[in-house]
Amino acid sequence: MNRTYQATAKFHVKSWDETIIADIDGEGAEMNGTYYPKRGFSRADVTYAYSGALEGTSSVAYLISYREGAAPVVAFERFEGSLDGRAGSFVMQHAGEQDTAGVRETLTVVEGLGTGDLASLRGKASIDLSGHSDDGFDIALDYDM
Repeated sequence: MNRTYQATAKFHVKSWDETIIADIDGEGAEMNGTYYPKRGFSRADVTYAYSGALEGTSSVAYLISYREGAAPVVAFERFEGSLDGRAGSFVMQHAGEQDTAGVRETLTVVEGLGTGDLASLRGKASIDLSGHSDDGFDIALDYDM
């Protein structure tokens, strides 16, 4: 029987490059120099840096929808570094929603895509983010191997 562990860490946004794929109505708003459609979707290529029980960096490919109310967000994220001192990489699938209040997502480790000491990793995390943070965002990954 496997024991479940919890790894807590912080992640910081190192880069964010978002491109509108569909702007359904041609209406939207600009925020901090970026245009967001009222209805539509975009792709964001993002790099995160992790510190804590997760040490390393990740590359994320988001698909973000925009509409009134909560709008779906999906992504795949590949983390490279260490988890509680075990070196390797793994992939997480993001599924959630975003609105003017923030982002809520469940992250699930995709089995079979890990490497090194993390090859057999299984786990889940939830994130609930609102606003900008210079101190990073908290994440807690419940996992087993």
